[in-house]
Amino acid sequence: MADPGGLLEDERLRLVLLCAHPRLSPEAAAALSLRLVVGVPTEDVARLFLVSTATMAARLTRARKRLADVRPQVPRGADLDERVGVVADVAYLAFTAGYAPGAGADVLRADVAGEAVRLVRVLRAVLPEPVPEVDALLALVLLQHSRRDARVAAGRLVLLPDQDRRRWHHDEALEALELLRPLVHAPPAPYLLQALVAAEHAIAQSPEETCWTRIVERYDELLALGDSPVVRLNRAVALAEARGPAAGLDALDGVALPGHRLPAARAELLARLGRHAEARTAFDTALALCRNEAEAAHLAERRAGAFRGG
Repeated sequence: MADPGGLLEDERLRLVLLCAHPRLSPEAAAALSLRLVVGVPTEDVARLFLVSTATMAARLTRARKRLADVRPQVPRGADLDERVGVVADVAYLAFTAGYAPGAGADVLRADVAGEAVRLVRVLRAVLPEPVPEVDALLALVLLQHSRRDARVAAGRLVLLPDQDRRRWHHDEALEALELLRPLVHAPPAPYLLQALVAAEHAIAQSPEETCWTRIVERYDELLALGDSPVVRLNRAVALAEARGPAAGLDALDGVALPGHRLPAARAELLARLGRHAEARTAFDTALALCRNEAEAAHLAERRAGAFRGG
């Protein structure tokens, strides 16, 4: 890999590496980095970590105190290697905060997401040797970020099946696919499996050509690495596409996830099954929990459709 030269002096990377100090747990380091380095609001940081805003505010205060007397030096050698995973997690959480804001009026914040992509590039450049999961992370954020222009139409959210694929940034998608090519047969790892899911959408010429069965298999591999309500939710959505809405709805049983996305997914599947009264109730629950204005508008529109359905 090229000599990074002055890239270690990149201010954001330097601060994230500081927050990734061994005094903090990986979770605390990631949360503090998002708040102080990227500027993600505490409420959105809390949503990313599936805790209340008050709980996250207390965690951030404790984390700041733990680093109060730490000098802001960039680690080298083995110390740098130990912090790579935390920095990668911070970058992806920051990307998520920009790509799918939990609050406010924006469908997405492309500048925040783009800065997270840049942070991954800088991290990748400063490493003395290639790290497959960092390469996979760069592929993942590039694939998702490549769809940014198609996710918005007249200020409204456009879901993946309805996007105009001509508006995707195909150069970024191709770069991502090239990064993934040597990793296809690598041992399963979280960012790699998520990137392979995103790649399935990138290589499909239309929504109908998406290989949902392979996507379900990737989510099964992710769950084998560690149980996660977010992965279970995404797997249920993919399963509904592969085997029908009833299968997806069954897969949601027992999933516990704060926020609006779980009831929203349940509402969509109920509507597809013709269970319109139950769908409207689920949409009401989702709307009550949704803090993003663009997503709330989309949910309200879908709820109105459930009324027309029966």
